[in-house]
Amino acid sequence: MKKEDFLSKEFLKQFKDSGEFLSFMDDIYKRGIEAMLEGELDAHLGYEKNQNREQADNYRNGYGSKEIKTEHGSIRINVPRDRNASFEPQIIPKRSRLSVGIENLVISLYAKGMSNADIEEQLREIYGFRLSPSTISKITDKISQDIVNWQNRPLEPVYCIVWFDGIVFKVRENSRVINKTIYLAIGLRRDGKKEVLGMWLGKNESSAYWMSVLTDLKARGVEDILITVTDNLNGFSSTIESIFPNANKQICVVHQIRNSSKYVVWKDKKEFAKDMKLIYTAPNKDAAEAALSDFDKKWSDKYAYAIKIWHKSW
Repeated sequence: MKKEDFLSKEFLKQFKDSGEFLSFMDDIYKRGIEAMLEGELDAHLGYEKNQNREQADNYRNGYGSKEIKTEHGSIRINVPRDRNASFEPQIIPKRSRLSVGIENLVISLYAKGMSNADIEEQLREIYGFRLSPSTISKITDKISQDIVNWQNRPLEPVYCIVWFDGIVFKVRENSRVINKTIYLAIGLRRDGKKEVLGMWLGKNESSAYWMSVLTDLKARGVEDILITVTDNLNGFSSTIESIFPNANKQICVVHQIRNSSKYVVWKDKKEFAKDMKLIYTAPNKDAAEAALSDFDKKWSDKYAYAIKIWHKSW
């Protein structure tokens, strides 16, 4: 998965500003890198954390703090240490402050679906060295467990708003380029903060797959959603109603604008968009209805289907 694909407009629009997005990215990088470092130290010492170490001649000795540079800035991570100072991390080598490519690896892991063999191959390609099978196993076990914990963590019982969207990526699989969809759910909590509820990997966006996403949210503790925001995918509203019957369903304004504008010829787009903006920025329902009426009178003869979309979704 290319970084440029992941930083698509569809994904970024889920965040209020760049600060929220970068904070989310930094948290994933930090969790993933620290989990892999713990796996490396397990392999180096020959036993896992909290296991009996009576026969060991070396053991853990706390953590050191280290700042590493990424393509988006800098993050500070905790690096585990051993008593004999013989631990030499290979994921983030000593005296190295650059984590070139590690972002893509960690994001790929969190986006779900990579096998240990895939992870091992990426480590070799990115860093140009081979890790022993036992070390690879330790690292992947650590990061895999961290992924499972994040994917299955308990959620809030109530979310004010949840945005649902599917982003399609072209990926190479078995020597073929195919489409895969990352299903995203981002919730607005009652304390006013946004939370990425989950990311699920599927083949094509469909209401049937969204059913499994909604069921997962329900199983993880979500009892009610006040407002759901989605695109106009066929069957999505009824799918939401079957799991969260009391949720108010709202069509995403961005999708609504795009669906209307795609029928408009280039020379009319600017004026059309200006008139359309009066509808979705209206201060109240009456003003919005008046704006829609004016919009209809002006453009219905030329772009009847574009106007029909607004009435249908009203």
